[in-house]
Amino acid sequence: MGSEADAIVSAIIAKWCAGFATLDAAALSSLYAKNAFFFGSNPKLYRGRDGVADYFNGLPRWRKPSATFTDVQAAQAGPDLINMGATISFDLAGERPDLVVKMSWVIIREDGDWKIVNHHASAKAPLI
Repeated sequence: MGSEADAIVSAIIAKWCAGFATLDAAALSSLYAKNAFFFGSNPKLYRGRDGVADYFNGLPRWRKPSATFTDVQAAQAGPDLINMGATISFDLAGERPDLVVKMSWVIIREDGDWKIVNHHASAKAPLI
């Protein structure tokens, strides 16, 4: 760790986890690009910041949600492009079984700030 890409990704993860802890759809959607594509925990593709907000507003209102990112890998793929892959463990305080997912983000520089333009979550369990 220690590269610029790692620092940028760490800052976004910190904001993302803070927003998730209160299921703050406005704060979370502000981390995404105008033309973001978002695959979360259901089959629907959500588009743009409004779509991201719709996704988070549609989640159950868990009392004490938290997310922990591990195995974070970040790579600068171009001057305005960062790739990120990680594992996220969701702790929903016993309101549903804990959830572990694979996450990938593509992060772009948009209007001078770094924003998630592609968010893809999928099951950690092997499909094959």
